[in-house]
Amino acid sequence: MRALVTGGAGFVGTNLILRLLEDGHDVVSIDNYSTGFKKNEQEGCRYWDYDLSSEMNPVLEMNEYDVIFHMAALARIQPSIKYPHKTILNNFVSSLNVLEAARKNNTQVIYAGSSTRHHGIFKSPYAWSKLSGEHLCELYSKVYDLNTSICRFYNVYGKYHIDSGDYATVLAIFERQWLNGESITVTNDGEQRRDFTHIDDIVEALVSIVGKDFRAEDFELGRGENFSINEIADCFGKDYPKEYLPERPGEYDMTLADSSKAKELLDWNPTKNVKEYIEEWIKYQRKTF
Repeated sequence: MRALVTGGAGFVGTNLILRLLEDGHDVVSIDNYSTGFKKNEQEGCRYWDYDLSSEMNPVLEMNEYDVIFHMAALARIQPSIKYPHKTILNNFVSSLNVLEAARKNNTQVIYAGSSTRHHGIFKSPYAWSKLSGEHLCELYSKVYDLNTSICRFYNVYGKYHIDSGDYATVLAIFERQWLNGESITVTNDGEQRRDFTHIDDIVEALVSIVGKDFRAEDFELGRGENFSINEIADCFGKDYPKEYLPERPGEYDMTLADSSKAKELLDWNPTKNVKEYIEEWIKYQRKTF
């Protein structure tokens, strides 16, 4: 199989490429390295440094892919509020260009959606831009009969997650702070609840869609179990120091996935538990001190 992974030097893209290479597939990556890293590049994958929001993209136009995994996006709510034009231009136009290239070559597209769809699409440019990509998938499926699927992610964590900067994930930040002996920073009162999904489970769902024929079918990729941010912080030690920060605009109280469709149509069963992951991660770090 020949696969194109957009955002292939990012968190999800890197783990997906590792799995595709392990399974013996031919893999190409497009990434502009705005949130991806050169250090994430994997031997055996061809990497191209291009901006997906540019209409003239020679890598997209190559008629050599069986599937496009469209993982590239400027993710996270807060940066999108600071940089709305940048976020919307990147996320919307990139998705449009990917789908247009797929239409020309009749290529399957698997799109990375977001759980923000359920929590107010007008609360942040990020939420709106990710839903706009879903609508584009539906448009191209209905008008051009293109094979598309939408996978909504729920607080993904694991190897290669980003631990600093505007696009860092909450669990990666906690890990970095714990390693550095810093206080764990919790926004608001910490009682907001999140459904956390391990990257291995996400990748398993993504590869299970390949070759299946869908028309903008949407899949919720979460465990169906959520925890408060305080509970997650307590996994690093109930007495470990915490610092509470003001509530941030655009955030929401709870995420909780209903993954029944993914289980039925993809035979997907997430196996990783976030609390067990943190416990094992701490044990490993203590062994290496």
